[in-house]
Amino acid sequence: MKEEIKSTLKSMDTEEFIDLAFYRPIGYLWAKLFERLHITPNAVSVASIFLGVAAGVLFYFDDLAYTIPGILLLIWANSFDSADGQLARMTGQYSRLGRVLDGVCGDIWFITIYAAICFRLTPEFGIWIWLMAAVAGYFHSMQASMADYYRNFHLYFLKGKKGSELEDSSILVARNKEITWKSDPVEKFFMFFYVPYTQKQEQRTPAMQKFRTTLRNVYGDREMPQSLREHFRTLSKPLMKYTNILSFNTRVIVLFVSLLIDMPWIYFVFELTVLNGLLLYMRTTHERICKETEQLVLNKENKA
Repeated sequence: MKEEIKSTLKSMDTEEFIDLAFYRPIGYLWAKLFERLHITPNAVSVASIFLGVAAGVLFYFDDLAYTIPGILLLIWANSFDSADGQLARMTGQYSRLGRVLDGVCGDIWFITIYAAICFRLTPEFGIWIWLMAAVAGYFHSMQASMADYYRNFHLYFLKGKKGSELEDSSILVARNKEITWKSDPVEKFFMFFYVPYTQKQEQRTPAMQKFRTTLRNVYGDREMPQSLREHFRTLSKPLMKYTNILSFNTRVIVLFVSLLIDMPWIYFVFELTVLNGLLLYMRTTHERICKETEQLVLNKENKA
């Protein structure tokens, strides 16, 4: 991969094959075009919402003449989703609002997709398909949220605070109290969703939060020792491939296949079984890694 494209990535540790081979090169070309046109990353994110919603609407129709354009639109939407982050890193236009908006894009795509599939299958399955979709959607949200959280914790050890988007809910709560609906209505709106989103991530990772507290107590504002960073990175890196499976590419491959064979309900079953099993494995393993590494830090501190 060309060095100029690599410079727009978060890290090679957290990338997967399909992104590296397809979405990142295309996203880079989009980002270069948007940079010349002075289009902001947030505007690209908003454009991806319209593309993703259009794709979802087309998935309602039990006809390949609609399904295939829908697949192409969703691929296009995801290339924009890649481009907005690459553009932000190229131009230094990163913001918390942009990060939240980037996450909202995927949520809106899949809400539309879920609704379209449910309307499509209601004559065959009745209310049961809506119940299945609701449960699958809940776990989809959890899977994507935790994949993002684990990825950012890995980046925290790989690149430090500046190279990670790892959040602290206490800081977000304080920021939310500072702003008002009158002075910052847009940020206030997004904070309404982002604060509880971050709090849930923390509630689901008790060992990680205990580890983070220990790191703050031991190192404060100082950088962690390189040996500790490398130790955690080595343990965490094998899990990064699973964060990618829980994010977009693998799940949409299953979605596309299920639509093409006219059995879209398979996608919901895949989320409820395979992806939930993977999430459980990731959570258990990551919590164990955090406990072990925290104990390593405490042991060294006690010896010192």
